Amino acid sequence: MKISNAFLQAVFILVALIFSVPVSALDFSDIAAEGEIKYLKVRPDPGAYSYESRVKITPASLESGSVEIATCHRQLDPIRKVVIVFNPSRIQAIAIQSLDKMASAEVKGNEVVLTDVERGASICIDLRSKALDKVADGQFKLNAGPLMRRYFDGYLPMAAKLRVDWPTDLLILDKTVPSEKDGIQVVQGNDGVQLDMIFAGKMTAQIFLKKSN
Repeated sequence: MKISNAFLQAVFILVALIFSVPVSALDFSDIAAEGEIKYLKVRPDPGAYSYESRVKITPASLESGSVEIATCHRQLDPIRKVVIVFNPSRIQAIAIQSLDKMASAEVKGNEVVLTDVERGASICIDLRSKALDKVADGQFKLNAGPLMRRYFDGYLPMAAKLRVDWPTDLLILDKTVPSEKDGIQVVQGNDGVQLDMIFAGKMTAQIFLKKSN
């Protein structure tokens, strides 16, 4: 199975998990259909798959577009083989930091290949990517996604924590898409922003930033 990462403008890894997952604890209303996205105030299946990503922006990133990204996939569902694919025009470095409950994980060019993944497995991967897009003078955008947990022709609930850090007072948050609502929490400060999301569907999020001076 292949997990394709668009990375055309994306910052975070595409999660397309088409595994054999238990859905008996879920209501039909918790599952999103193709082309639909549901924001969930409370996760109906706590302890199931979640994704975390942390992006580090430096002053040099504003010129080069390159950022450091630490990602983790937790509570994976079982599958024999997964291939995580990164866009070669964006990705600059890939390093596996940790793995648990899988036979192996190997970097092959712009891919990470996982084999014999057990239920509850996890993997953390560090990246360097030219992922910060300048959209205007002093204005930048990070795209997250698409993020998803696919199940046959629908999407199961998942949680994603997206954190962006920068030196104090280097940047300010302009807006996020989606904005804060049930299922989307935005926490911001003078040194970063974090989105905590619970949803079912195919999610693409944008974080718009501006230089503070």
